[in-house]
Amino acid sequence: MVVEWEVGAIPRKRAALTPEKTAIIYEGRSITYRDLNEGTNRCAHMLLKMGIKKGDRVGLVLLNCVEFLEIYFACAKLGAILVPFNWRLVGSELAFQVNDCGTRLLVFHDSFLGSIDPIRRDLRVDRDKFLYLRSGSPGQPECPDWAEEFEALVRHEPITEPVPERPVDFDDPLSIIYTSGTTGRPKGAVLSHSQTYFKNFQVGIYTGGVSDDVVVAQLPLFHSGGLFIVATPALCAGMSMVMRRGFDPDEFAADIERCGGTIVFALTTMWRMVLETGKLDRIDTSSVRCVVGGGERTPPSLIDELARRGLYMQQGFGQTENSAMMLLPREDIFRKRGSIGKPGFFTDVWIAGPDGKPVARGEIGEIVAQGPTVMSGYWNLPEATSKTIVDGVLRTGDLGYMDEEGYFYIVDRVKDMYRSGGENVYPADVERVLVTHPKVANAAIIGVPDEKWGETGMAFIVSEQAETVTEEEIYSHLNGKVARFKYPQHIRFIDELPLTATMKVRKAELKDKYAGNRL
Repeated sequence: MVVEWEVGAIPRKRAALTPEKTAIIYEGRSITYRDLNEGTNRCAHMLLKMGIKKGDRVGLVLLNCVEFLEIYFACAKLGAILVPFNWRLVGSELAFQVNDCGTRLLVFHDSFLGSIDPIRRDLRVDRDKFLYLRSGSPGQPECPDWAEEFEALVRHEPITEPVPERPVDFDDPLSIIYTSGTTGRPKGAVLSHSQTYFKNFQVGIYTGGVSDDVVVAQLPLFHSGGLFIVATPALCAGMSMVMRRGFDPDEFAADIERCGGTIVFALTTMWRMVLETGKLDRIDTSSVRCVVGGGERTPPSLIDELARRGLYMQQGFGQTENSAMMLLPREDIFRKRGSIGKPGFFTDVWIAGPDGKPVARGEIGEIVAQGPTVMSGYWNLPEATSKTIVDGVLRTGDLGYMDEEGYFYIVDRVKDMYRSGGENVYPADVERVLVTHPKVANAAIIGVPDEKWGETGMAFIVSEQAETVTEEEIYSHLNGKVARFKYPQHIRFIDELPLTATMKVRKAELKDKYAGNRL
């Protein structure tokens, strides 16, 4: 049976149920659910007038803003496919993704005119479908003659509900989100309306979210975490969401007290930056009942620092291909240190061996998942899809194990593991120890060729501010904590690691730069 229902119903239903309720607090300005739905409808009518039809791809190169969400929901109402691009991409990276998915219309903030103009003639976007949007940041360039002003086009459109050319089905594509590209060229994960609703339900069960909640988050909306783990579930449940143009640690902390935040989302690196400001010691965080974080390796010391301030961070696990797979219950934060938790209500997860069959508890294997939150596939990549989704089961590419109580732990990425002297070495095992050194802010290890051992480790160390750490101190710290064969034979001290938008280390970039010339 075909179900005609879509994500665009969220602002429409909320506007009918709670029209005067605050949906978004953006840079201190309140937007009601009625405002959100009317802005969405204006966008939808504009898109229809510009010839956008069901299945067309609408690309965004935008900072967080209300218009981002209005365009998102407008596309959902029409059956168009939203493609939010990472605004940190360089020209060639952006051009690849825009052309790969066949973007027909591209909306960009004034801040990114300098990135788009040089590659504009290489983009297969319709010539009359470049839309310029003012960000509100000072000193930005004016709209070029080859683009049209978004605000001028949308201002006088009607606020009535749009009528799509063809009905939108529950299983139609809603969005294409490109993978981080930590290993190779990014792939576009296709996410449907139905998968998104199931994620809404899953996140709601994780957080116990209700319409009285106030969500504080500054994750980028171009990423699945910001759009599908924070914004969409929060607005579906009728919550109030506090949002800013970009992440500012001082404002983020202040917003918790200022807006009475009850649910807070932030990545580990974000929390580290917030703690460095000292702001958490000067604000009241007693309103917070749920803190969801992680996204990368999280040292126990950071979890302890937050807990001392009444913020109990629950780590989780997910991917662009299947976000919000698991979350560690609050009561297990200290009892199950290092765990990524248990599978969500709408996701089955297990540890599989090379044959795809479950392995014994405690045994390392690949984390695999199945359920209604898994992506439909990769855009125009049937072979890659068939290798990633096998008989309906998502192969995550992450190695892990499950303990006797059913809690999951990540060991490493399949592609990050290397063999040294016939032994499997999982860099994450050693990285977890390295970041517990008081002088180490971050660390990453890759496998590099070695004449004697076949492969050995090369560690990249980022020191804490105003600290200097030596090789001797690193090896002394590892002594007794990890086996000798796991020791990295080469150590490089660098100012910063190359990171994706979600603060994951781009190990492919490190390998390209250093593995071939290791000394």
